Amino acid sequence: MNGGVVTAWTERPPRPPYAAIGFIAVACFMYFIYAGLGPIRQQVMIEVAGMEPARMAALMHGPFDGWWDPSALSLFTALFIHANGLHLLGNLVFFWVFGMKVERGVGAAGLVVVLLAGGALANVIVALRLPSLTTPIIGASGAVSAVVGAYLGLFPRRRIGLYLPLGLYLQFARVPAVIVIGSWFTLQLLYTAFGPINATVAWWTHLAGFALGLSFAFLVRGLAHVRL
Repeated sequence: MNGGVVTAWTERPPRPPYAAIGFIAVACFMYFIYAGLGPIRQQVMIEVAGMEPARMAALMHGPFDGWWDPSALSLFTALFIHANGLHLLGNLVFFWVFGMKVERGVGAAGLVVVLLAGGALANVIVALRLPSLTTPIIGASGAVSAVVGAYLGLFPRRRIGLYLPLGLYLQFARVPAVIVIGSWFTLQLLYTAFGPINATVAWWTHLAGFALGLSFAFLVRGLAHVRL
């Protein structure tokens, strides 16, 4: 059938990116709530909604029926909390660039799965990797990294438009996505190996989220080939 099913999910008719817009709206709304609180209430919000690796690691090492503890919801709630405007802006810029195209490829439901499942599983991996860390982790870094990984897996041959500095001028160029994302991934790997991996926003969330998003994309492509 000459790849008809494969092209079906990579060439969906353009639609408003409802899921992408919804995630950005919720993340911004939660940040405005956080910014309007006093320091004490801000800390309470982080402790309640943030994912504490030590607590989550203890939960996962316990009996299976104990995994349904309400604190496990922090794997998801932490994705929507940002304590710094630049942190939020950086996440949303990457998400907007790659998230819209991922949503166009796998639909709104697919993007939601990548965001929530990828971000939550990235937090699980951080908890297992840093089981003694008691500082709550917040932010959508793991979820956005999952979206970046999914983009690379779905559209490995795409090019991304960038403005590159050439002396005193900026030159627009379309660079292969694999080079842009590969450079980003290498930077995260270096930070993980040599940087402060016990920081509030652990670099492990980037690596784990990226790998999970890439795996999701390979699964989608594999299922599409099976249906041919």
